[in-house]
Formats: sequence, C-alpha cells, structure tokens
Amino acid sequence: MRAQDRPRRAEKTAIVEEIRSRIDRGSFLILAEYRGMKVEQLNALRRKLRGTGAEVHVYKNRMIRVVTRERGWGGLDTALRGQSAMVTGGDVVQTAKALQQYAAETSGRPAVRGGVLGRAVLSASDVSALAALPAREVLLAQMVGTVAAPLSRLVGVMQQKLSSLVYVLKAVEEKKAAKPA
Repeated sequence: MRAQDRPRRAEKTAIVEEIRSRIDRGSFLILAEYRGMKVEQLNALRRKLRGTGAEVHVYKNRMIRVVTRERGWGGLDTALRGQSAMVTGGDVVQTAKALQQYAAETSGRPAVRGGVLGRAVLSASDVSALAALPAREVLLAQMVGTVAAPLSRLVGVMQQKLSSLVYVLKAVEEKKAAKPA
C-alpha cells in the first residue's frame, strides 16, 4: 500500500461518515438528479429548501451507496446513477413540495428519483404523492375535526334531549296550573 493512498481512504471514510450523519439527523432521504443545473440554480434550490428545514448535498454515488446498502436500502441502487443530489431534513411533505415546485420552475430539474422515509424505500412517484399531501397543519386540523365531529354530534343530541325534557316539564306545569284545584 502506498503512503499516498492512505489519506484518500481516510478522506473517503470521513465522507461516508458525513453522509451517515446527515441521514441520521434527518427524518428522510430524497435522491434527485441535478444534471443540467447551473451552480446558481443549485444554490437557489438550497435557499428554497432551507426554508423547509432541508439541505441538499452532492456526493459521489459510490459513497451514498455504501450507506444505503449498510442500512438495507438496496431499492435505492437504481436511483443512484448519473449525477445525484442527496436531500435530507425534517418535514418530508414540505420538502417534496418545494422540490416539485422548483423543478416545475426550472424545466424539470432536479428530477426526483426516489428516497427513504423511516425504513420505507420510496419511488419517485411516492415522493410525488407526498408532495400532493396537504400541509402538516391542515392534516392536523382535519384530524381534530374528524375526532371532534362525533363529540359535537353527541353534545347536540344531549342538548335536544334536555330541551325535550324541559318542554315536557313545562307542559306538565302548564297542565297542572290550568287544572282547577
């Protein structure tokens, strides 16, 4: 082994460790092809994704593949060809929306190829489906509305029963008042 090869191996090990760290810090991983994008466009994409809490980084596919295979994400091997950008962060829906919107503005680049959410490997169409979901706040509001609907109906039924009871008692009172003693 030549001495000049050792720093390269250490450098590669450090890069793989950096990729692991970025994936561990985020809740998802999206792979996208950035071929044809200019540096200014990639920087604009970085700024747009920063607003969603996501980051985009460019690594060699071999380095990303080392980590994905370690984690059992073999389904991503087909997504790792050409020039790949790795997107990681916290809110996958907002990030997928931002990627889709940016791609629409810039003639289809970056092109999403796939990703991982939790332990599930996602296809490009899965990521598009995530982008079609409403925002987190809207989903939470819908969930609260779904949970609250039966409760509000129950309250309405109880109010009707109480009103009926009050009307019956009122009718009995009026009937007794109308009867001569």
